[in-house]
Amino acid sequence: MSIRKDLVSQQMREKAPEQDPLRLGTGWKKEDLSKPQIYVESSYGDSHPGSVHLKRLSNEVIRGIESAGGHGAEYFCTDMCDGESQGTDGINYSLASREMMAGMIEIQANATPFDGGVYLASCDKSVPGNLMGMLRVDMPSVFVPGGVMKAGPDMLTLEQLGMYSAKFERGEIGQDKLDWAKQNACPGCGACSFIGTASTMQIMAEALGLALPGSALLPAQGEVIMENAYRSGQRVVEMAGDDDMRPSKLLSLESFENAILVHAAISGSTNCLMHLPAIAHELGIEIDGDTFDRLHRGAHYLLDIRPAGKWPAECFYYAGGVPAVMEEIKDHLHLDVMTVTGKSLGENLKELKESDYYEKCAEGLKEFNNRYNVKATKEDIIRPYDKAIGTDGSVIVLKGNLAPEGAVIKHTACPKEMMKAVLNARPFDSEEECLDAVLHHKVQKNDAVFIRYEGPKGSGMPEMFYTSEAISSDKELGKTIALITDGRFSGASTGPVIGHCSPEAAAGGPIALVEEGDLIELDVMERKLNIVGVKGKRKTPDEIDKILDERKAGWKPADSKYRRGVLKLFADHAVSPMKGAYLE
Repeated sequence: MSIRKDLVSQQMREKAPEQDPLRLGTGWKKEDLSKPQIYVESSYGDSHPGSVHLKRLSNEVIRGIESAGGHGAEYFCTDMCDGESQGTDGINYSLASREMMAGMIEIQANATPFDGGVYLASCDKSVPGNLMGMLRVDMPSVFVPGGVMKAGPDMLTLEQLGMYSAKFERGEIGQDKLDWAKQNACPGCGACSFIGTASTMQIMAEALGLALPGSALLPAQGEVIMENAYRSGQRVVEMAGDDDMRPSKLLSLESFENAILVHAAISGSTNCLMHLPAIAHELGIEIDGDTFDRLHRGAHYLLDIRPAGKWPAECFYYAGGVPAVMEEIKDHLHLDVMTVTGKSLGENLKELKESDYYEKCAEGLKEFNNRYNVKATKEDIIRPYDKAIGTDGSVIVLKGNLAPEGAVIKHTACPKEMMKAVLNARPFDSEEECLDAVLHHKVQKNDAVFIRYEGPKGSGMPEMFYTSEAISSDKELGKTIALITDGRFSGASTGPVIGHCSPEAAAGGPIALVEEGDLIELDVMERKLNIVGVKGKRKTPDEIDKILDERKAGWKPADSKYRRGVLKLFADHAVSPMKGAYLE
C-alpha cells in the first residue's frame, strides 16, 4: 500500500521511529501502520444506561473504518450519571465532568498523531464534553449519538420518577407504586426517553452538522443505530487528510444559530444555554444567553415530547427526527452551512427526502403504536409549523437588578399563573434546607424560594432536581411559588423554576444579597427579574440600588467548600453560568 504523505500520521511516523514498534506491540498489523489512522473515542463504561452499550457501537465504527481502508484505535473516557448522583454530593461533579472529559480527549488525541476522529456519547455531559474535545483536537471528525432508550410499561419514563418520589414523601402513594416506577422507568440502554439534556445535546450535535443526518436519538437497541455507526466509520476515512473537513472549517456562527432555532422548536433543556456557548467558545465564537433569547423570540415550538409534552423521546426518530424538525422551520435556517457529509445542510435535507429515510421512521412509529395500543401520527409528535404548540420559543432570559447577567426559565413548562407575579423572598443557602421547607409546606403561596451558593464557584453548579420536582408536582405550590437559583435544573424539570442566576452568589452577585421579606418582581414575557421592595414594602429603583449597595458592603464571601481536586479547580476558574461555565 502506498503511503499518503498528506496524512499527519504518516508524517509523524518519519519523525518518531518508536511509533511503529509500539503500535505493533499494541496489536496493530504491519499493513495497518500505513493506513489512515482514526481516533475512536467513546464514553463507554458500566456507569449508566447511556454509556454501557457504546462499546458495541464503537465496534461497528471500527468495522466501518476498516471497510473504507483505515485503521481505528479505541480510546475511552467514561462519564458519570446525573440521575444516579441526584440527592448526593456526587451531583456537584456533574458540570465539572464536562471539562474533564474535554481535557482528557484533548490529551489522548493530541498526544499521538491521528488523521481523523469518531466520537461516541449519549448523555448530559459526555455529549458536550466530546464536542468540546473534538473542537480542541480539530481534525476531520464525525460525532455518533448513542441513541435513546425505549419507554417502559404505560409509557413510563425516568423523568416521572421525581414526581412519584415527591408523591410518596407526601403520603399520596404507597411503597409498592414507587417501587413499580423504579423498576420499570429504564427498560434498556440509551439516553433517558425524554427531551432532557442528554436528548437535547444529541439533537444539537446533529443540528450543528457534526453528526450524520438523521442520527440523533435513534433507538439505542436495533439495527438502525448500528448502521449509522458503521457509516460514520466509513465517512471519517473519506474525510481523513481533508483540511476543509476539520470542525473549525465546518462550523460558523450560522451553524450555532441553526442549532438554537432547533432548540427552540424542540423546547430543549435549559442546560443547553451553558453547553452551546462552551462549545462555541472552543472556536472563538461567542454566543450567550442573549443569543438564545433573540433567536427564541417568535420561534415556533413544535415538539410534543416529554417533559413539556405527551410522548416519550423514542418517538422523535419515528416522527422524522432532526430532519423533520428542520423541514418545518427551513425558511428560518441557514441552509448553506457545511456539514460532515461534505455537503450543505440544504443538500442533506433534499437527499433525505429523496431516500427511504422517512419510510423507515414510519415503520418505527407503527411498531410503537402497536406496542402501546395508541394511534400517534408524525404530526402528533412534531407539529406542522402552522399548527405549533407555541410561537415564542421555549426559553427566555430574564434580567434585572437580581440577575444583571441574566437567568433562564423554560416558559413552555411554566404555569401561566406564575408568568407575572410579585413574590415574597424566602432565601435558603442550600438545596437540602429548601427541599425540606417545600415538602413540609414551610413555604407559602406567593413565595419566591431561593437556593443560592449552588453556582460553579459555590458548589459546582449541581441540578436542583428534587426541589423543582417537589414544587411542580405539588397541586398548591406548583402554581403559586417560584424557585430561583444560581444552580441549574435537570433537563426534565418543569414548573416555575428559574436557574443560572448570574452573577452567582459565591461571586457576590445580587442573589447573595436577597433577604427574607424582599419583594421579587417576576415578569416572564417582559423578561424582568427584580428586587422591588424590602420587608414587604415597595421601594423606588434608586432606593433598591442604595439598599443593595449597603448590603454588598457588609457581605463577605464564604470560604470555598473545596480545598483540592477537580471541584477546587472548577470553582477557581469557571466563568459565569450565562457565559457557559467553561474553565478560563
